[in-house]
Amino acid sequence: MKKKNLLALIFGIMALFLVACSGDSESSSGEATESEVIGSDVENATELTYWTFVELHMDFFKDAVPRWNEANPDRPIKLVAETFPFDQMHNNLLLALQSGTGAPDIADIEIGRFPNYLQGEPQLLPMNEYVDPVIDKFVKSRFEIYGKDGKYYGMPTHVGTSVMYYNKEIMDAAGVDIDSIKTWDDYVEAGKKVVANTDAMMTTAHSGDYMTYFQMISQRGSDFFNDEGELTVYNEANVKTLEFLHDMIYKYEIAELTPGGDPHAEEFYAYMNDGGAASVSMPAWYMGRFLDYMPDLKGKMAIRPMPAWEAGGNRSAGMGGTGTVVTNQTEHAELAKEFLAFAKLTKEANKKIWTVLGFVPPRHDVWESEAIKADNKYYEYFGDDIFDTFLAVKDEINAVNVTEYTPDVATEINTNVFNSVLRQQSATAEEALKQAQETIEANIQ
Repeated sequence: MKKKNLLALIFGIMALFLVACSGDSESSSGEATESEVIGSDVENATELTYWTFVELHMDFFKDAVPRWNEANPDRPIKLVAETFPFDQMHNNLLLALQSGTGAPDIADIEIGRFPNYLQGEPQLLPMNEYVDPVIDKFVKSRFEIYGKDGKYYGMPTHVGTSVMYYNKEIMDAAGVDIDSIKTWDDYVEAGKKVVANTDAMMTTAHSGDYMTYFQMISQRGSDFFNDEGELTVYNEANVKTLEFLHDMIYKYEIAELTPGGDPHAEEFYAYMNDGGAASVSMPAWYMGRFLDYMPDLKGKMAIRPMPAWEAGGNRSAGMGGTGTVVTNQTEHAELAKEFLAFAKLTKEANKKIWTVLGFVPPRHDVWESEAIKADNKYYEYFGDDIFDTFLAVKDEINAVNVTEYTPDVATEINTNVFNSVLRQQSATAEEALKQAQETIEANIQ
């Protein structure tokens, strides 16, 4: 059995899970890092402006604008698209909306910042006339996180479906059929076989990133805030889940602390690439991390549902995301809304979310289409059954309650809670979460 990993002794406050999914820079520079006029060669086109904080999203609109112009020759557009550093874009957008001037027609807003734009009367245009007719084709929770009072403002970029990534080579060597793992109890028993029969651990516990913890409490129907926005860090489900993470390390001895502290650390990539652990639970967008940083695992990894807490329970959770909005300062409201619906809600648009961005489309009725099934680098790496897993759990994804105080929760858990419970063992899960609740309440009052 491997010794408990001590590389996580020194760690900083890691980026929130909500930002990690897009790999965003948080530079304070106010200048756009990329600017382009998409459709500049089209005559008599209406100009719309678009702000984003992810350069990859520019590629998505470079595809969408020409398709719109071809389908709507009587209403062509040219999109003045700009990419800004994460903090600067969100701060400038919020200031522009509050001041009533300077906002773009269309903008991306990251899920962790979205609550800031829903306070009071949102300065965004609702998209219900386009969403309502097709919402049954989507993972509905992806709209709810960008909505308020029954109105949907943000058009989702991906599902954020949380899954379990298994190293099938290790699991086979341990004599474990990954499809036999249905519950977390099954997972523990499988982990004991992995530790007993291989040189690997079953998994790791992140001491600087609460992503997996958030996934696991969401599976239980819990959260850090209730539907009224009240803080619920300290509750029975959250305590039991944290106790389980602790027990995987110290009681069941199937896990160790994550090298580098979080699943985006170079130390962790190297550890996994070398076969250090048999599994890791992360959202679907983490597929790209495997391709970019763990090349030796190509052909070894398989994607399956997360274990449920009990038979018939939820086997997934929705983590991370970006909602694209139309601001109330646009002079071309109907055109901007119709274009955004074309770019984000149609079947073709959702196929492009996969083929251009490599994200799981929030519209699940395209998951079995030929465009989605066409061979690509993800299938070559993980096998051709990726969307079988996504289809299996599409109705088992709870909406999460993200508020303006979510960053406070992340900071407290990533530092004090995990440090005292998982690393130092100086406090029980109940003691740590009770203290976290009190600390956060004091900070946000």
